[in-house]
Amino acid sequence: LHMGKTMKEDLTVVVKYIKQLYPPEFNVFSTYAELYHNYFASQAKKNAESHLEDKDIYLLLSWVHNIYPKDMRKDRVLAEELEKVKLGSLLPSSLSKELEKKYVDSEEATIKKSLTKCLDKEIQRWKDDEEPEKLNGHFQSELLAIFVIQSIYSGQKRAKDISAAVGEELSHRLSKELPAFLKSYKDAFEDFKEKSKKHRYYKPILIANINNCWNFRDYTEKNMAEKDENKASILSTLSDIENSGFDMLLQPLFAQLKPIYKKFTENKWDSSNEIMNEIIKTTSKHISDFQTLKDPFYHAIIEKIHARLVKEYIVRLLKRKVSLKTPAQQQNLAQNISKNAADLEAFCTSNGSQATWLNSALPKLAEIVRLQDLGAIKIEVATLATTYPDIRKRHLEAFLHIKANLSRSELKSILGYLADSTASTPPGAPLFSNINVS
Repeated sequence: LHMGKTMKEDLTVVVKYIKQLYPPEFNVFSTYAELYHNYFASQAKKNAESHLEDKDIYLLLSWVHNIYPKDMRKDRVLAEELEKVKLGSLLPSSLSKELEKKYVDSEEATIKKSLTKCLDKEIQRWKDDEEPEKLNGHFQSELLAIFVIQSIYSGQKRAKDISAAVGEELSHRLSKELPAFLKSYKDAFEDFKEKSKKHRYYKPILIANINNCWNFRDYTEKNMAEKDENKASILSTLSDIENSGFDMLLQPLFAQLKPIYKKFTENKWDSSNEIMNEIIKTTSKHISDFQTLKDPFYHAIIEKIHARLVKEYIVRLLKRKVSLKTPAQQQNLAQNISKNAADLEAFCTSNGSQATWLNSALPKLAEIVRLQDLGAIKIEVATLATTYPDIRKRHLEAFLHIKANLSRSELKSILGYLADSTASTPPGAPLFSNINVS
């Protein structure tokens, strides 16, 4: 700094006051500039060849690539004169490259180490069974994502401040650090999830970890190119963490609902309204816990619940436990299914489900039960297959067991219609493909 300041001030005096005292052919400014430059370069070389700490390497490279060529040689007063002198770099290219490599190696190792340390601290917090902090009503370890992202971003920025090439080299190396960190994070989360179920704050910690994914996801979406292979890897790992957390949070609810759903077929659908009320009441108690999820995750878990509630209802309809011979009996069951469907949709929608694609499944099935005209049934089946292209013959055959007044030929005719309409249709959002028919 002292040499730089002296050189700048002295050369400014030469330009303003001394240069005009000599004949032009003396090139007095060049003489001064070269002498100052050579001395400065010899000192820089001497420093570069001695043992330097990481901060010193960074500072020296900053002088070589930035401060000296940009701040000093582009100085408003000196720039024009220095252009004529054509001074070289402060360091020989080979020595500069050697320092750059040392810097990039050291910076990469430092960032890796700090990310490992950060994850270890986070894991220790889970083990200590402390309630996670809340921000705007949502559990999270806000500092985890901020620290990791800032460590990588700051490292890239510091390197870029030295030179574009150094920045590019470090960025390339660090590009694999976030995917690697998240994979380690995922492994640690899986380990905690399986081994710590009896922890007092087990559920809040699960929720905090799901919420942590948001900052990583947001950063990745905004800052990484679509073609970057690391982007797909990061988003895939985040989805794994989120879905793994959702599955664990939903396990107790789904276990509680299973025996309730069995009541539909046990009671031959006679008290289906009371059973649906019990399902809604049970689900409602669990949903209140999920309010501490960030909005995108809250909506995602509600949609998972919505899909599960509809799916389990369909599973009971496909159990071949009810076979109704008269149109009046079928009409009555169709009314029950329609009422249950409306209650279910109202409940899920009021709790924030945006999975509107699920809403027509049960009403369409109710309509197939209600209709008696073969042509009308076929049209309804075709509409159902268009909306839910993953429905298969085995599903429809099990469902049509309800309509005991269909002859074998009529049944075959309806099933054949479904096979034709879904033969080449790829499944969209899965509903029936998740249902096994025994």
